[in-house]
Amino acid sequence: MIQSSHVLIAPADTGLPFSPPMATTLAAAAAAVALVIDGGTPDASLQALPSGVRPGAMDLSYNALRDFGRGDFLLSKLMETPPADVLVRSLLLVALSRLERRPDEAHTIVNQATTAATTIGNGRYKGLVNGVLRNFLRRKDELIEVADADNVASTRHPAWWIKRLRADHPDRWQEISATGNTHPPMCLRFNQRRMTSTNWQSALAEAGINARRLGNEALLLDRPIAVERVPGFVTGICSVQDFGAQAAAHLLDVTDGMKVLDACAAPGGKSAHLLELAAIDLLALDHDARRLRRIESNLARLGLSAQVSLGDAAKPERWWDGVPFDRILADVPCTASGVIRRHPDAKWLRRETDVAKFAKQQAKIIDALWQTLARGGKMLYATCSVFRQENELQILNFLGRHADAIRLPTKLINSSLKSTATTADAPNTNDLELRLLPTAEHDGFYYALLQKR
Repeated sequence: MIQSSHVLIAPADTGLPFSPPMATTLAAAAAAVALVIDGGTPDASLQALPSGVRPGAMDLSYNALRDFGRGDFLLSKLMETPPADVLVRSLLLVALSRLERRPDEAHTIVNQATTAATTIGNGRYKGLVNGVLRNFLRRKDELIEVADADNVASTRHPAWWIKRLRADHPDRWQEISATGNTHPPMCLRFNQRRMTSTNWQSALAEAGINARRLGNEALLLDRPIAVERVPGFVTGICSVQDFGAQAAAHLLDVTDGMKVLDACAAPGGKSAHLLELAAIDLLALDHDARRLRRIESNLARLGLSAQVSLGDAAKPERWWDGVPFDRILADVPCTASGVIRRHPDAKWLRRETDVAKFAKQQAKIIDALWQTLARGGKMLYATCSVFRQENELQILNFLGRHADAIRLPTKLINSSLKSTATTADAPNTNDLELRLLPTAEHDGFYYALLQKR
């Protein structure tokens, strides 16, 4: 694991906006990337930063993680062996990513990265960082040509990931991988019970925020902003939720009085959306106590009420009261291969064997949940994956195990999602599943609606 000397100690957050030197954000971004190299996630490191440093550090570190395969390839051409200090390696990866994305800032980036290096190892890596980055600039054309010819460096994805994408999506794998290297969109979901779309769009415009309506309760911002700037966010008029994720509540088709289970509910976005659509008796379940607090916090902000419980969805005997549910949302754990723009560390932390492990876990969960569904009731299977083993193949196997299960059409009303969706390759699917591949408007999701005979 990462040593204490690798942790960036940030100054106290005064709450006052400021523009920190690039060296500060480069150092903070390097600390976040170092955590991923050591097998962790960058979230805690980034959230602990002062508010003035956090956005820039997040942007730099996320881009470096999106570009990780390329950056590591370039380092292998610039150095015989990678730096022994993980922070130095991370700083170089962040700087190389920035140099490719912002070539007009080359002089500043090299100087500021060299300054950031003075905070590592008592400054003994300053010359190394300066020399490697200047060598990259001298050999840039040559190195980029070589990188573009390498599978991992050119796609910025692990080789096994690209192999699976090509097998699962032979006509669109390049589009999917390219989209995965971009910044994700920011979409809002407004509560129609509290404000109309026209009034909400006007409120955003008055705040200088440009947005367009995508359908249902979704408004896509022209560019991401801090949630604190969104009028009505603190008072619960709206939530931040990807457009593709907003399909779940509509597909589940809830009405007043229904008993509903959100089986893997954290952080609570889909639970909240269900409660906004109908007056239901909702149980929001999750196996992680810390994540349960996020559900409770989100529901409190929105002024919504539900039963929030700790429990393993695969073991209903420990939490189910025996009364069947009318509707179940099974938003199961997955590789998150459809949302890697938001979690770029995932594609480097995941291993090819993880796909089968997730598929096995998913099967256990939906088999267990099926026991708790009322006859005539509906269960929506959902993932944020683009891999067929977690999606189409999972559902085909489930239907083979459960003769009392039938698939229903995944119909969406008043939504533009259908225009971006692709159905499975199997014949006569009749829209029996909704496969959303990542686009400029939404992330990648898979939905299949099942009914108990």
